[in-house]
Amino acid sequence: MLQAVAQGVMLQWGWRRALLAMLAGAASVLAMPPLGAAPILFVTLPVLVWLIDGAVASGHRARLRTLLSAAAIGWCFGFGYFLAGLWWIGGAFLVDAERYAWLLPFAIMLMPAGLALFFAAAAVLARLMWRPGPLRIFVFAASFAAFEILRGYALTGFPWNAFGYALASTTLTAQVAAVIGLHGMTALALFVFAAPAALGLSDPAHRYGRISVLVLALGITALVGGYGAYRLSLPEPAPHDVRLRIVQPSIPQAEKWDPEKASQVLAAQMTLSDIATAPDASGIADFDAVIWPESAFPFFLQDEPTAIAALTALIPQGTVLISGLQRYEPTSQVPRGYHAYNALAVIGDNGQIQSTYNKTHLVPFGEYLPLQPFMEAIGFRQLTGLPGGFDAGAERAPLSAPGVPPFLPLICYEAIFPGVMARDLPRPAWLLNVTNDAWYGDTPGPRQHLMQASLRAIEEGLPLVRAANNGISAVVDSRGRTLTYLPLDARSVIDVTLPGAMPPPPFTRFGLFPALAIVGAFFALGLFRRGRVATIPPP
Repeated sequence: MLQAVAQGVMLQWGWRRALLAMLAGAASVLAMPPLGAAPILFVTLPVLVWLIDGAVASGHRARLRTLLSAAAIGWCFGFGYFLAGLWWIGGAFLVDAERYAWLLPFAIMLMPAGLALFFAAAAVLARLMWRPGPLRIFVFAASFAAFEILRGYALTGFPWNAFGYALASTTLTAQVAAVIGLHGMTALALFVFAAPAALGLSDPAHRYGRISVLVLALGITALVGGYGAYRLSLPEPAPHDVRLRIVQPSIPQAEKWDPEKASQVLAAQMTLSDIATAPDASGIADFDAVIWPESAFPFFLQDEPTAIAALTALIPQGTVLISGLQRYEPTSQVPRGYHAYNALAVIGDNGQIQSTYNKTHLVPFGEYLPLQPFMEAIGFRQLTGLPGGFDAGAERAPLSAPGVPPFLPLICYEAIFPGVMARDLPRPAWLLNVTNDAWYGDTPGPRQHLMQASLRAIEEGLPLVRAANNGISAVVDSRGRTLTYLPLDARSVIDVTLPGAMPPPPFTRFGLFPALAIVGAFFALGLFRRGRVATIPPP
């Protein structure tokens, strides 16, 4: 039965092949939040393997035509995957529809089309080394994992919905991130979920190869689950004697930057900061730190003495406010006369900023425009609306606040990148992610963002505290388990004792090396033939 299905897929041609690849790619997104239905990849990835099997040509320029066919398959799969997985970004262009709605088609279509080029290149690389038989599953996994890693770094990087997140759909299997990180998980996921494609072979000569691939896939699954069970069984780290209040004001994005509502926005956050929720949480004075989300102030705080005075009245002695904000530094080195930053600040009980972190990894087209003068000349604007966009900070390093252990700040989508901290920096006690997902409404985007940020807690062995204007505020322990959260559109607070950290896991020492080792091993296994590496004849 499966062999007949495989043959049917391989023999598809023309528009039917393209449509099948797109549908398989789109269906693969079901493995990501909000559904997290990872088993769908047991269907969609074998279909992709069989489609690449069918990428053959003969006659004049057969090799080139074969590779172009493989590229088309990879691109169609990728386009379906990214279109279905990222359609929600269009919501950001409707917040100020009068200015940005015309960009909506470009965002929804061009971004998936561009990201799909990574899958096209991966399919070409795989087809160059393709061999009939079960070992092609290794080549497939290695090729696509290599370009998924590249996607995470090229052109500032965008590893959103990397296939490794399919293994993060359960807390048990997600623990392997502590050893191999997201990119290593991607390599394993591609191999394990594509392994059933080996059953589509009917040649008796491949019998033992089929069994070997399936046994290895089952063995990897067992090892991942076994390690997860072991890590989850370790003793709970002692919590810190630190009380945090996380504020989710849920300010609609259309109102957030309205100058006429600036005082209301500030007042809403101040009111939430001081509400009574329990006998031991009767107000702001019961907490060591209150955390506000990204860009919490609808103005430059340094220019608003009235707001500073209000903060002085709000923050009691012994408490600090940790908040996202926008700030600027005057300079004569740029035409506009200042550097502007999307920042995180520690604000003391005198209303003054004690320390800051300037976001280092900015969102292209959201916070700045590549080739800014040219793009602005043809009518493009970054979504922030700030003339000239934001400048990138120099480096990310732990911040300190009185009465609070050192923490590593992650602003918005900085939390989607593995290896969030340079290895030569002092180890913080926790991760703090401030964000504003109100741009995207009630879509998969905020849910995917939370899941990706949570994996950083496992990779680093550190608890993650997340404050969202709207989105999903949460507290995640050092094993990636969500201890408490506020759902989308909730206007409330989370009161929590800061969880403890685990000892530094292997990923903090080895970084990308385990992932590269897995990819290299898969390439070697895929090219292995009777005791030697196979040469590559023309198609």
